[in-house]
Amino acid sequence: MRADRLLSLLLLLQNRGRMTAPELATELAVSVRTVYRDIDALSASGIPVYADRGPAGGYRLMDGYRTRLTGLTDTEAGSLFLSGLPGAAEELGIGAVLTTAQLKVRAALPTAPAEHTRRIQDRFHLDAPGWFRDAEPVPHLPQIARAVWEQRVLRVRYQRWRGEVRRELRPLGVVLKGGIWYAVAEADGAVRTYRISRFADVVPGDETFDRPTGFDLPAYWADSARHLESRLRQNIARVRLSPQAQRLLPAKFGTAGVRALSQAGAPDETGWIETDLDVESQPVAVSDLLSLGPEAEVLGPPALRTAMAEAVTALSAHYAI
Repeated sequence: MRADRLLSLLLLLQNRGRMTAPELATELAVSVRTVYRDIDALSASGIPVYADRGPAGGYRLMDGYRTRLTGLTDTEAGSLFLSGLPGAAEELGIGAVLTTAQLKVRAALPTAPAEHTRRIQDRFHLDAPGWFRDAEPVPHLPQIARAVWEQRVLRVRYQRWRGEVRRELRPLGVVLKGGIWYAVAEADGAVRTYRISRFADVVPGDETFDRPTGFDLPAYWADSARHLESRLRQNIARVRLSPQAQRLLPAKFGTAGVRALSQAGAPDETGWIETDLDVESQPVAVSDLLSLGPEAEVLGPPALRTAMAEAVTALSAHYAI
């Protein structure tokens, strides 16, 4: 374990340059004291690690020093060939680049790891988009990705539900979620999320910008996703579910459905259960719950049960015999 950690520390300094002991401790999930011991061990083994003092100080490798010790295991080499989604790479405009990079890595590997990567590609395939849904057209995605990389301001026309708006964006990243591409960008001093398929026009500006200090794209996305779910699903429906509805619930309601099943009471003699289900606004909840058909009954709140009854009555009128 310590040898792996020392190698990770060495590669962090090589790839990122100067880093402080607390930064290294965070990356390696160890204490600062352990980092000090590991730095001493690297120095004792002849690795030219230097400590710069002062507020802007930290540890760094001697200028020009690079290790040739990559130490890829079979599993690590194989994981590189699962890290890129071919479809996503094509949409980003780097499909050919990804293929070439994989060929170069495979050519540089010894025989056993190279064969392992071939078996990985033969046996595992990653397909991000959801079932029964065509991929959204994202013609502006490569341009947005380039602007993220170059930290270049974008002037865009964006189609919202209430109409088209013009924005000046400072793009900070792109995210692929459930087969849908999103841009995370700063506009008017706030970081927001934009669905890339809704960009009507994207024009790169001549200006560049500085990224917000400490901005963490994965952390922002995780927090944004939690906030969106809590904001959308603010209501609770008391429902009665058949065994068939119980099987359908996770697919139709996601984590809310899984949570509802986990807190359900014991089934009755016919297998039906009662539970609380987080739902969106009443019109959306009616539509979602109707998708379960006769396999579900809304017990409350009264307003939602009444809305369900009215929707079922209207629906039955269309099919009156």
